Amino acid sequence: MTDRCRLCENPLQHIFVDLGVSPLANSYLKADQLNQMEPFYPLRAYVCAQCYLVQVPVFQSSEEIFTDYAYFSSFSDSWLQHARDYTELMIDRFCFDTESQVIEIASNDGYLLQYFAERGIPVLGIEPAKNVAKTALEIGIQTVQKFFGFQTAVELAQEEYHADLLIGNNVLAHVPDLNDFVSGMKVILKPQGIITMEFPHLMRLIAENQFDTIYHEHFSYFSLMTVNQLFTQHGLTIFDVEELTTHGGSLRIYARHAECKSKDVSKHVETLLRREEEQGFEKLNLYLSFNQKVKSTKRSILDFLNQSKNADKILVGYGAPAKGNTLLNYCGIRTDYIEYTVDRSPHKQGHFLPGTHIPICHPDKIRETQPDYLVILPWNLKDEIMKQMAYIRDWGGEFVTLIPEVRIYS
Repeated sequence: MTDRCRLCENPLQHIFVDLGVSPLANSYLKADQLNQMEPFYPLRAYVCAQCYLVQVPVFQSSEEIFTDYAYFSSFSDSWLQHARDYTELMIDRFCFDTESQVIEIASNDGYLLQYFAERGIPVLGIEPAKNVAKTALEIGIQTVQKFFGFQTAVELAQEEYHADLLIGNNVLAHVPDLNDFVSGMKVILKPQGIITMEFPHLMRLIAENQFDTIYHEHFSYFSLMTVNQLFTQHGLTIFDVEELTTHGGSLRIYARHAECKSKDVSKHVETLLRREEEQGFEKLNLYLSFNQKVKSTKRSILDFLNQSKNADKILVGYGAPAKGNTLLNYCGIRTDYIEYTVDRSPHKQGHFLPGTHIPICHPDKIRETQPDYLVILPWNLKDEIMKQMAYIRDWGGEFVTLIPEVRIYS
């Protein structure tokens, strides 16, 4: 391996986890594509021995991956509630009002900015995917269809766009050039402005065995320690942090210009950095032990599936998330194990999962076929899905999650 770390340029030599080969996780197929050659790429995550950033190599550019995108945030009720709660928290804590400017990077279909707009607060979304940005514009959210980085920040600043609140939810992992991205945030942030970013926490990924959250579209995986280093070297200070339950365990960081002294650094930052240090996040051994844990989990999943099919059980999936595609391809799970999956998003229905070619159907199909097991692929939404699909218990159906281990819910 001769690639260099995208944060500190140190040569990458140490494997965090090897998940074999996999297609791009969001490259859903149409029926007429099933007999065409499908590109698979090595899915191998490395850890930098200097800054401890966990990362995968870039096989396709952001432009190729995200110009037309299948993920629309508004199809998750719990995620919409998360966005509402966040909006209220920001307004209450920092007193944003009609004179403030809120800018969101990777604003998707306007799922979050709509709640600021309802309060009369000026908003601007920055979203690279044309199809997703179009949806945001249709609901009245001003959206610029561009990738964010230093150059985009300069262009927007020249148009007098500067953020009192700059938001980046679940975008940092998707950024191939971290230094360009964060330097752009520095440019577009007002002198007294605030950045908030949410991203899955590497501590939870390791502790909960969440290897399926690793896929080609997720270039990097972060501890607070590593993000703190990234922001510091670009003149930004993380002054607070919250641990969230979203996406299996995420962090929400709060940052400001280093030269802005109006917000003291919270004790939460120091406490979490110390916890990461105590758990070994500054030592390679923690990272290098993960690969064997994942191999063991794969064997346990296949044991469960083989036993179920040998007992003539019918298994189907719920959801078509990117994380599910990593798990299915790594474990070699195709229609011989899971006959189909369902998804609420009409943008995915009628398509097939990449690599495994499992068909994606409307949720009504579950009532028609009455499976024995409903395998929840977006396990982070388990409670929401079990509530929606509670009727499977009418015929004795049970729910299954496979991460962090096989669990059955009657």
